[in-house]
Parts: sequence; C-alpha cells; structure tokens
Amino acid sequence: MHVRVLDLAADAEPRLSTPDGTPADCPAGAVLALVRHAGTPVGLLDLELPTPGPERLIACATARFGTPAAPDHAPGPPGPPAPRGTPRVSVIVATRERPELLAACLRTLLWQTYPDIELIVVDNAPTTDRTASVVRGGCAGLVRYVREPRPGLALAHNRGIAVATGELLAFTDDDVLADPGWIAALVAGFARAGRPACVTGLILPAELRTPAQVMLHHHGGFAKGFEPILYDPQAPPADPLFPFTAGRFGSGANMAFRADVLRAMGGFDPATGVGTPARGGDDLLAFFRTIVRGHRIGYEPGALIWHRHRADRAAVAAQVRGYGTGLGAYLTAAVLREPRTLGALARRTPDGIRYALARTRAPGRPDIPWPARLAALERRALAAGPLAYLRSRVRMHGVRTPWEQAESGR
Repeated sequence: MHVRVLDLAADAEPRLSTPDGTPADCPAGAVLALVRHAGTPVGLLDLELPTPGPERLIACATARFGTPAAPDHAPGPPGPPAPRGTPRVSVIVATRERPELLAACLRTLLWQTYPDIELIVVDNAPTTDRTASVVRGGCAGLVRYVREPRPGLALAHNRGIAVATGELLAFTDDDVLADPGWIAALVAGFARAGRPACVTGLILPAELRTPAQVMLHHHGGFAKGFEPILYDPQAPPADPLFPFTAGRFGSGANMAFRADVLRAMGGFDPATGVGTPARGGDDLLAFFRTIVRGHRIGYEPGALIWHRHRADRAAVAAQVRGYGTGLGAYLTAAVLREPRTLGALARRTPDGIRYALARTRAPGRPDIPWPARLAALERRALAAGPLAYLRSRVRMHGVRTPWEQAESGR
C-alpha cells in the first residue's frame, strides 16, 4: 500500500508527496492518502486506484471532503519574526542503538518551522557509540546529546526533562518522521481555550510496505481523528471508563507537556516503559495523572507525526505483547500512584474487562483480519501486566528523578 499526502488549496495546484515531503506520483494499486486543505489535515482516503495518475485521487478527495475555502485575504510578504514571548520547546528523543532511524528522524526535526526549539537526544543504555556519532556528526551544534546509562524509556525521558530548558516539553520516538509544522501545531494546541497542560497529536503510518504493517495499521492505528478535542476532568466525556482509557488521549510518540506540570508530578514513572518488565504504559500513566490532578489534555490533529510500523509479523507480535503488558502495568501503576482513584477503578472494572476483550477481538477490515493468536497474546500480556509492574517497581526502588537528585545535592 502506497502512502501519500495530497495537499489541496484554493489558490494553488494540488500537490502530491510522500510523508517525508518528497514530491511523488500517484501509482496504481492500494493507496492511503492524507488529505490536507491549506495545510490542515481533514481526513484519510483508503482506496484502490486502477491506473496511475492523481485525477481519481483528487476527485475522491473533493467528493469526500469538499474543496478548500479561498483565503480571506490576498497573500502578503512574509510576516515578522515570532515575538519574544513565544514559548521555547524542548524536543526529547530517547533512542537505543538505532542510528539510521534516528538520523532520519532528526532531519525532520531540524526542518521544523517553529522558531525556538531545543533538540535533545537521550542515548539510553548504549552499547556502542553509533548514536553519539549521529548526533555529533551531521547534527553537531544543533542537537544536544545526553546519556542515560540505565535501560528504560521513562528513565531516558526523565533524563531529558532534567536538562531541558523549554517551557514546553515535546516527546517523540526515533522511528518517526515529523511534519515540518509539528511543533508549531503543538504550541497552538497549548494556546487554545482551557489552557491544557498536555497536548497530543495525529500519528499516521510513514510506510505500509509489508502485510504486517498494513495489518497493524487497520487494527491498532494511532490516529485519533481530525477534529481538535479538549479532555476536561470537570466536564468528562460520555465514556464510562474515563479517565482510565488513557490511550484515547494520544500516544507517547506524539505528546507534549507544560514543563512545570510534568516535573511537579515527578516526570514519568521509571517502573514503566520499554526497557523495563512493564514493557510500556509510561505515556498512558502520564496522561492519566495529568487528568486526575485536575489538568486538561488537548488533542491537536494538525500536530502530525509519521510512524514507521513494525515490518514483520514477529516484530508485530512483540509489539502486541508490549502493548498488553504495558496496559496492565499502567492500570496497576495508576492506583498505586494515585490511590484515591482505586474506588473509581473498581466500579469500572466490569466495563473495563468487556472493553479490553472487545478491543483484542476486534477483527479489523474483513480482508485484513487480526489473527486470533495475536488477540490471545494481547489478553495474556494484559493479565501479566500487574505483576510485571510490581517486579519493575521493586527493581526501581529508591530511584529518584535527576532533578530531585540535583536538589538533594545542593
């Protein structure tokens, strides 16, 4: 399946490109296309094109999403530089021994349109100097390199938080490509009414080269829709599991927090995340704790990240195991870190079990079924999550955040 971006504007010719921004043609065959009106994502097209060429794709996009509105003013000269009050954004990328993916990710982060960005790479438990070579090579002077010797995604993120100087902290992974306007859209999300403490964004597949990638996209895609959303603990949505279904808020590959809020709640729980027995759940727990502490979370579809899905079935199985274990670990951590929510979780447990079973049984598209063995694997992993978190918590006993260590050493 070919992945394309179709940009439509009332005052310009349609533009077709790949997720990394390279101009591209429209091939025959299966195509997944993100349609944007004047740079704003409006929806996805998933269709089969019998012949090459963009005509049918453009016609389908117009029929489904309409035509872009004409600009309400004539284009003028470039605007003035961003005002001094523009918040600085620290972008933190945790990585471990994936230099080729990291290099591609950093190229897109260096192309961001936002004017005040600090890029930080946290090398997590490195066994070689390959990551350092990427940062100190083509990115010398542009990206800050930090080491976290202990394995664990949450530990790596906390190391990045400790050295970051931005008012806003954005997080993404090394296996993504960032849209040039990603950071600008996240900042716009923080400026929306309600003053959210956390903003997440849209995640789409950067490639769908293999059956495993296509299957994962149709069963467990990251996309959360194309309309801005504000999650408010004082005005909860019509979701009986709110706020425990934290995966609906977003994903760790595309999230940002106000630095003061994230530091105040201790950053990320070091007993969660990839690289620990818990295998995941660090992002879900951070979203959950943000909400239960009375803050709002915004979802901003214009903040776009392209994610490289796992390419083979063995890797998908490992990812499914991680998701299931991480979900169970997150729910355990939620009540241990925020014990006042235990009663609410107990009341929601029957609905939660039904939701989890329905999620793992979801068939996806009829022509792209979700294998029963993966559904069973996810359920077993979910059941193993609580014990995995407790083992991880014992392992991390006494671990403090880097900023707490710095304060105690003064």
